[in-house]
Amino acid sequence: MRLSMLRGFVGGWQDRLRGIAWPEEANVAVGTFLFATIDCADPERLARFWAAVLGTELDTTMDGGRYVFLKGSEGLPVLCFQRVPEAKSGKTRMHLDLSVADLEDATARISELGGSWPGRVEKALEGFSWRTLADPEGNEFDIAVG
Repeated sequence: MRLSMLRGFVGGWQDRLRGIAWPEEANVAVGTFLFATIDCADPERLARFWAAVLGTELDTTMDGGRYVFLKGSEGLPVLCFQRVPEAKSGKTRMHLDLSVADLEDATARISELGGSWPGRVEKALEGFSWRTLADPEGNEFDIAVG
């Protein structure tokens, strides 16, 4: 997938957002959302995990496999997995939140795919329940119902 194709995909989201009544000072954007990138040791492996979790497929690979992109779709932005030399350390400062039909079923399926549920804690707030899981490289993400 070329950068121009990515920009075309993102442009569709911009059209949908134009109808929202934003505060006046928010109308001037510095940039537009292109894709989200997740740093990792093995982009191919992590991209395959996330493709299975999100029900999409691998798209483009760039720079000899250093970058692997997942296909975006309605409700799913383009994700990029970038090989970096350093290992993950500490808590992930930004994470994905996924809506699931059933926490038990989703946790079991994600575990089968190579993910984990490190804290084994389920949280709830105002009718909303979630679990913090981790992908095969330890990046945290939440699954939620409610």
